[in-house]
Amino acid sequence: MSDPRLTAIEEALAHQAATIEDLSELVRRQGDEIDRLTRRVTLLMMRAAEAEHDAGGTVPLADQKPPHW
Repeated sequence: MSDPRLTAIEEALAHQAATIEDLSELVRRQGDEIDRLTRRVTLLMMRAAEAEHDAGGTVPLADQKPPHW
């Protein structure tokens, strides 16, 4: 016969292991999404800087201070 306490501990451990796997997958997907978004922001900043330069602006948009400064 198995001890009910041991069974409860084993069940809890199995649930925790499944939760850890789910969270690890979520963190991996979020990391991929952050990488993708970082690349997009970089590309957009480059495009904005090029547009600013082509328009004859004096300071690239990325180097300008926010208006509240």
